[in-house]
Amino acid sequence: MGRHIPPLDRLLIRVIPPVLIVGVIIWVLANPAEAAAAISEMRTFVTGKFTWLFILYSVFTVVVCIWLATSKVGKVRLGGPNAKPQHSKFAWYSMLFACGQGIGLIFWSVAEPIMLRDENPVIPAGPSGGAEGAIVWTYFHWGLTAWAMYCVVAVCLAYSHHNLGKTLTFREATVDILPRWSRRGAGVVIELLAIIATVLGLATSFGFAAMQFSSGITSFTGIVASPMMWFMVILVFAGITSVSAIVGINKGMARISSVNSILSIALVLAVLVFGPTLFIISNMSQTFGSFMANFVDMSMWTDSGLAATTLESWQDSWNGWWTVFIWCWVIAFSPFVAGFIARISRGRTIREFVLGVTVIPTLIVMVWVAVIGSAAIFYDDKSDRGISAAVAVDTSAGLFAMLDAVPVVGTILLVVATILVATYYVTSLDSGIYALSEFVSAPHKSGPVFRVVLVLSVGTVTTVLLTLGGTAVVDTVQTGTIIGAFPFSFVIILMIVNLIRRLLKRDKAIRQLEKFINDPDPTLVFVPDPREEGAIRRVAFEGGKETGLPEKN
Repeated sequence: MGRHIPPLDRLLIRVIPPVLIVGVIIWVLANPAEAAAAISEMRTFVTGKFTWLFILYSVFTVVVCIWLATSKVGKVRLGGPNAKPQHSKFAWYSMLFACGQGIGLIFWSVAEPIMLRDENPVIPAGPSGGAEGAIVWTYFHWGLTAWAMYCVVAVCLAYSHHNLGKTLTFREATVDILPRWSRRGAGVVIELLAIIATVLGLATSFGFAAMQFSSGITSFTGIVASPMMWFMVILVFAGITSVSAIVGINKGMARISSVNSILSIALVLAVLVFGPTLFIISNMSQTFGSFMANFVDMSMWTDSGLAATTLESWQDSWNGWWTVFIWCWVIAFSPFVAGFIARISRGRTIREFVLGVTVIPTLIVMVWVAVIGSAAIFYDDKSDRGISAAVAVDTSAGLFAMLDAVPVVGTILLVVATILVATYYVTSLDSGIYALSEFVSAPHKSGPVFRVVLVLSVGTVTTVLLTLGGTAVVDTVQTGTIIGAFPFSFVIILMIVNLIRRLLKRDKAIRQLEKFINDPDPTLVFVPDPREEGAIRRVAFEGGKETGLPEKN
């Protein structure tokens, strides 16, 4: 039921992204200082002028999720009234959590509480200083709001694809709301933004995952990380992902994600049992209450005083370091995270989908941070800020420094955490490759060979960034990718408004369309009416010949 893509448009979608990506990489590698300065200026502009936009956007997504979950549209089933879920709830939760935040949470669950413990807004300082606020802000940045931002994008794609028969692309989920004359050009631009954001997001995250995995190996072997180690890690990650791509999403991704969940539960329970149990439980109770009491204030906090002055650098803004940065990160990663979540969620009602993509992951995040982050604060105090010193030297080393302090099982947990870095990133890369293959090959289905080529391409970009430019270049490209979230946020807003419009105008004809599109009868052919969304002719064929009059629905 998707629109026909003219050959020229298809060519542009396939050719322009790699050309632009190669151009960006050459620019950054050839002029690293100049590129870093230019991207920093853009980040300052976005932070100084549009902090309010990102704050309101994040609140808007939470409100939309509440509406989807509580209104009558929540009963709509993705894939039509007879669709059945393809995955068990445990496998579904495991996959969506792994692709959405697994690697980010491992990285920041210690680093953010440690970095924020001496300075954070909104939350009143207690007897222990800002430690409570540090934990609560980490809940906020990786919990409900971030998942709501993923969820609204995913449900837009899922409804468009599973119910209206469109290709699983941002173009098809968005352009209906635009004037007819602009849809073709706008569709190409939207798809280009999604593809570029996905490739650069995966490549830079691949680089940081390789560095963090190397830090984990160093923590229990003493082997010093080097470019050669990074290259070997990239090679192994790409190999595992390629195998998963060949095996298929239902087997490869589901199994790796289930391993993630089991190891994560084991890690958290071990820290809770062998670590400072009483402190963790007490801090969990206190910070959960503080999060609920301060959620609205944190959601709306823009540091308005800065708007009365000219921001010299994004570094002068707390939001520039944290909330705006993380919201941009989420928006930039939305193409592949939301695309993957949409693909694996056929058969769920919209209400089940929203609750599963927001509430369940939020609870997991809060428990994880409460245990891991609280233990980090405890051991930081006991070691005279030893964890803080480790984070100051290498942000990715914070988790390993904390685990090393856990008595009895510390060394075992270092190994478990290192494995988790690998498995979580493999699932993120796997989900990103599946989404990217949809964007590039739509409306055709992508094969395993094509997905393996995409894996190798992303791995090559990562290797070039790391081996030729090092950490600074990877950081520059990732910051640039996040800055790209600014224009992409307008695309997402249009897409959300289009979803609301589609659901509100969902009448008997549209419901019948959803049923017909998901009808497995191979003798039925559906011909979309280009003048009206939802209008089709359903024609029955037998032996290659039409057997009845067209039926307009």
